[in-house]
Amino acid sequence: MTTTPPPAPPAATARTPEPAVAWPRAAVLGLLAAVAAGLGVAETVWPRASTHLAPAVLAVASLAICVLVVRHERRLDRVSAAPWRAFAVLAALLTLGVGIAAVRGVGVNATSAGLQDLPLVAAIPFALLGCARLIRSATTGISARIVLDALVALVALAVLVDVLLGAVLGRSLSSIDGLMVLGYPALGVVLCTVGLLTFAGVGEARRGAAGWLLACFASVGVVTVSGAVASVDPSALADVVTGTAWMAMLAFGTLAIAADPGQATEPDDVSGVPLLGVVISYCAAFGVVLVLLAGRIAGRPIDTFEAVAASLLLVLTFVRSVVWATDGARLTKQVLRTEAYFRTLVHSAADITIVLDQHGRITWDSGAGHHPHGWTARELEGRRLVEFVHADDRAELVAALAAGSDPDQGRGRTFRLRARDGRWPVYETVRVVASGALLGPTAEVAPPAGTTGLVLHLRDVDDRRRTELELERMAYTDYLTGLPNRARLMAALDRARSRATEGEQVCLLLLDLDGFKAVNDVAGHEAGDLLLVEVADRLRATVRDRDLVARLGGDEFAVVVRAGLDEATQLAERIVTELAGVHRSVPTPGPDPDLVFDVSCSIGVTGLDPAEEVPVAIRNADLALRAAKAAGKGRVRRHGETADSVTVRRTRLARDLPDALSRGQLRLVYQPVVGTRERRVLGIEALVRWDHPVLGEVSPEEFVPLAEDDGLIVPLQRWVLEQATAELAGQLAQGRDLQLGVNISVRHLQSGSLVPDVAAALAKAGVPPHRLMLEVTESLFIGQPDRADGDLQTLHDMGCVISLDDFGRGYSTFAYLARLPVDVLKMDREFLAGIEDDERGAALVHSVIELGRRLSIDVVAEGVETTGQLATLTGLGCRFLQGFLLGRPAGADELGALIDAFDPRLLDAAVPPGVVAVPVGE
Repeated sequence: MTTTPPPAPPAATARTPEPAVAWPRAAVLGLLAAVAAGLGVAETVWPRASTHLAPAVLAVASLAICVLVVRHERRLDRVSAAPWRAFAVLAALLTLGVGIAAVRGVGVNATSAGLQDLPLVAAIPFALLGCARLIRSATTGISARIVLDALVALVALAVLVDVLLGAVLGRSLSSIDGLMVLGYPALGVVLCTVGLLTFAGVGEARRGAAGWLLACFASVGVVTVSGAVASVDPSALADVVTGTAWMAMLAFGTLAIAADPGQATEPDDVSGVPLLGVVISYCAAFGVVLVLLAGRIAGRPIDTFEAVAASLLLVLTFVRSVVWATDGARLTKQVLRTEAYFRTLVHSAADITIVLDQHGRITWDSGAGHHPHGWTARELEGRRLVEFVHADDRAELVAALAAGSDPDQGRGRTFRLRARDGRWPVYETVRVVASGALLGPTAEVAPPAGTTGLVLHLRDVDDRRRTELELERMAYTDYLTGLPNRARLMAALDRARSRATEGEQVCLLLLDLDGFKAVNDVAGHEAGDLLLVEVADRLRATVRDRDLVARLGGDEFAVVVRAGLDEATQLAERIVTELAGVHRSVPTPGPDPDLVFDVSCSIGVTGLDPAEEVPVAIRNADLALRAAKAAGKGRVRRHGETADSVTVRRTRLARDLPDALSRGQLRLVYQPVVGTRERRVLGIEALVRWDHPVLGEVSPEEFVPLAEDDGLIVPLQRWVLEQATAELAGQLAQGRDLQLGVNISVRHLQSGSLVPDVAAALAKAGVPPHRLMLEVTESLFIGQPDRADGDLQTLHDMGCVISLDDFGRGYSTFAYLARLPVDVLKMDREFLAGIEDDERGAALVHSVIELGRRLSIDVVAEGVETTGQLATLTGLGCRFLQGFLLGRPAGADELGALIDAFDPRLLDAAVPPGVVAVPVGE
């Protein structure tokens, strides 16, 4: 079983320009022309010798062309090669015919019929077959219009040949020779008609080859007519014409082979009837009529054949005209319908289309007359598009038009176009293409190179642009003051830093209002908002146009100053002076509009160093602002002036803290907790101290936050637990009944190591868990309540006592007291300030004590420093007290003596006469 190979490889071979390269057309045509000229000379000078020589030369030339045709058809696929196989047989038969004439010595124009005529007559069907196969390769067939044109041409040519032969030969032809004389021209007419039909019926790809074939068949017609004339009236001129026309026939055949692409035309590659075919058919018809009329005027009679033929031509021409008019009407309706669809589509689309010529002038605008831009077609057409583009956006238009060869490059360009009412709506380019692309790859007329216009597809994005600008404004603008916000400030600082690299001086001012909190607390947030708006207005009025004012949040503002440090400092001084009286100009909402607040402004100034990042500049300005606020209200400080003792001390502590533990610079002191009912010291609280070799003793309020920030709090508290439990074990061994309190950091709980650290410290010291009280702050429960529930419950189950330290300072949420394992409440020292004279403060303290009693939670009052506080607390029933009045913190070596030296009479002396203590727990 054999498999038919796919036609793709031959077709691919046929599509390549190999035939054009393989055919030396110039050499072949030159050789044929030289042979034709030599043959014409020989037939003129040596007519007797040419009877054998001329046909032999024509036979050799025809054989060469036959070989070339065979070679060509072998390069093509089966379908494409079918016409050329028929033409190869045609060439072979022509070669045989003239070869026989050369042998017989009858010359190129035989005077009588003979054996040489048989191959020539047999070649006609193969010519028709080749044309039919060539037409069939178009895959679309031949329309009735083409047939009509071919019939018109056939009748017209027949009449012309009849007139010509009748004028030359007369009407006395009745023998076989006479029939051959008339038959050959008739066959030439048929071939010309078939050639015209082929030219009109093939596809666009093979139309060039069909055109050369038409010229080849026309040369055959010349050969037949000249042969017919020479058979009756032999002459050297007729022989020259026949030989030259024969060589022309071979030359046109050569050109047809070279022009054939060797591929079957696809259905969508077939265009309509070429205009040339219609023109030829009409010219032939009217030419015949004119010839007959001219002959009639000259006295020549019109015979029956000519009259019938002329009438038939008129009928065919009339039918062709009717068909042509019908086609025109149909095409007109189709064009109008298509145009209506197109206009509906274009006018209903959100985009507008503008067609420009090669000079940038508007030739068509789809939005003319109905688009919001308001321009009519008359006002737009002929004017340059650049005239309607905003001057600032013309670079965008140029960039979009320059990308016409690459549509994607011109996409997304935005520019403003002037509307008729003076507005400047924003348009975006969706696509930019060359107008020549509209004709398509099969267009018969392509635009000249370098003169192609452009088609712009634009989209009105004015509403979208306004929305984007509004969103951008909202994203980069403070909603209250209308000033740029932090995001806009950071972007401005980035740009200013880039300018600073080029040598421009830029500074940053950070402003903070002094006393603003009192405005919100007393007059309300509405008054505070009014104050902030007034501050923003005055800042705008004070700074220069090139400076940027921004609000960072709350009562904090910033100014980016495009100037040096001295000029920026002077501007800061002017701002402080300008804002000094702002509080008096802002009305206070509410029942008391005459409230006046002492509000001022502190400013920190720093220069923008291009070698440093923007956050560094903000931090430097913030340090300068802190120094200004520390110096008092209404101050201005530069970053270079902020290296005061506070900053130096904090920097030194942060640097030395990691080595403090390993160098033995940390120690513990203990402050006693006294029970009023037991009248003795019941517990101690461990407090860590840092003995800095340079700065002296450092309190935990200074270095504990540094330890938390630097990740050192866990090893620090682990050391505190181990050291404190070990020293508590020594006190317990000496017979003292004490409980140890240790402060726990939130970071230690978050690390997940608190429970094992406590267990390890207790086990190492041999201290029972109930002797250890872990003091945590309220922020611990707010930050991670789940972790607090889990770890603290575990510690509580171990037997440790859980104390809530600084109760009332932060987030006092009573719900946690009922849910979490809290055994002790330690009231913040701020509760005790002035309670001996403040009934409301005393009532608040009493409510906390009563809350503890109802929840079975012990309450400890820390910060007892006066006898009045002691007396009030004792009278309110507070059982546990801690403070300097009852005992100052002492080291482990002094702790025993401090506990033993406690005098219980101090509690009796604090109770004034007539005050009865409120019992707790009853």
